[in-house]
Amino acid sequence: MRIDKFLKTSRLIKRRAVAKAACDQGRVSINDKTAKAGSEVEIGDVIHIEFGNNSISVKVMALKEGTRKEDAEGMYEVVN
Repeated sequence: MRIDKFLKTSRLIKRRAVAKAACDQGRVSINDKTAKAGSEVEIGDVIHIEFGNNSISVKVMALKEGTRKEDAEGMYEVVN
């Protein structure tokens, strides 16, 4: 699954266009490598996202094409 689609589907970022822009600006990395919007994500990958002064790292737990809001958090696990 593409990183921009994963970020939208998991609701880490609300819109796919915003996820693509974050990737294009170099604010998203997969396993410590800068990710482009088309980079592929697999189960077990660690994604790091920079939000202005904040940042978050998550581990991919599941890949789903579509999900309900309640199930979206099951797609990732926050890593410190």
